[in-house]
Amino acid sequence: MSSIFNKLEEVEQKYRELEQSLSDPAIFQDMERYQKLTRERARIASVVESYQRYKKITDEMEGNKVLLHGDDEALKELAKEDITVLKKELEELEQHLRMMLLPKDPRDEKNVILEIRAGTGGEEAALFAMDLFRMYAKFAERRRWRVEILSQNITGLKGAKEVIASIEGDGVYSQLKYESGVHRVQRVPETETQGRIHTSAVTVAVLPEAEDVDIVINPDDLKIDVYRSSGPGGQSVNTTDSAVRVTHLPTGLVVICQDEKSQHKNKAKAIKVLKSRLLDAAIKEQQDQISKERKSQVGSGDRSERIRTYNFPQGRVSDHRIGLTLYRIEAIMEGDVQEIIDHLTTHFQSQALQEAGLDSLGKPHYQ
Repeated sequence: MSSIFNKLEEVEQKYRELEQSLSDPAIFQDMERYQKLTRERARIASVVESYQRYKKITDEMEGNKVLLHGDDEALKELAKEDITVLKKELEELEQHLRMMLLPKDPRDEKNVILEIRAGTGGEEAALFAMDLFRMYAKFAERRRWRVEILSQNITGLKGAKEVIASIEGDGVYSQLKYESGVHRVQRVPETETQGRIHTSAVTVAVLPEAEDVDIVINPDDLKIDVYRSSGPGGQSVNTTDSAVRVTHLPTGLVVICQDEKSQHKNKAKAIKVLKSRLLDAAIKEQQDQISKERKSQVGSGDRSERIRTYNFPQGRVSDHRIGLTLYRIEAIMEGDVQEIIDHLTTHFQSQALQEAGLDSLGKPHYQ
């Protein structure tokens, strides 16, 4: 008897117990407990409903199999047709049940802080960093998410040594959480005079945006410096002390923000980024403790890992984690990355199912 079947039986038994408790008139004397039990029942109701449907279909399948051994050819033909339809529904229900039993990632619905930095490759890496930011911005536009640049360091050729942006919308982190890592580009740079292909790298970090309930910062732990902005900017550059550097003394983390003319706005943006970095560090430390006996973590998005290559001469994008190669690099750079994200989500969910022992529904005891 499989692990998932045991879990489903336990959930169904729990549901029956909750139903029994809620049917007791005495429960209305304790409204706090009544509300707690009602919420618990609602939380597992859809799982129980799907599981009961699964058992019903399985029974119908068995009934049709009996008809296959009869003498009535017309009934046998109908039974075969029913079995085909029921088998498809059973497979879909099985996958649905497995996913429902997976623990929900509480960060999936969070907004994110997207950090893109040029790595090896000089100016070409900076140009590709800006290309990647545009790719994610266009993907966000397709999803109707809101993108706000918090900080950027633009080069003379309009590349970016660093771009930090917030992305807000429905399920942003669930879609972008597997994008963290080293993105490699192979192409002939604009600065190349002899037509040689260069290889450069850019790092991408996707941080779940911290809320006040996630991270509380003691003001005494912050060192805040203000100074005049530098580099490309508006008329206020070098005329007012609007740039802000925030240092978190306990960790040494430093965030600089100078894009806004207002010192107050730059400070707010810098603290927003700082909170998300502190949350990311706390989550990583927790994950390391949980899985220290393993070499790697499922879907950890290790940013030291080369995850993807964008080869422009061959027109291909390859994700090395799942062996996926797509020959439509122009569309992808225009924000059409949903197919890659869907493949990654399916892959890491499958790994999570195996880790949780939920990769097979098995044969129920009533069959």
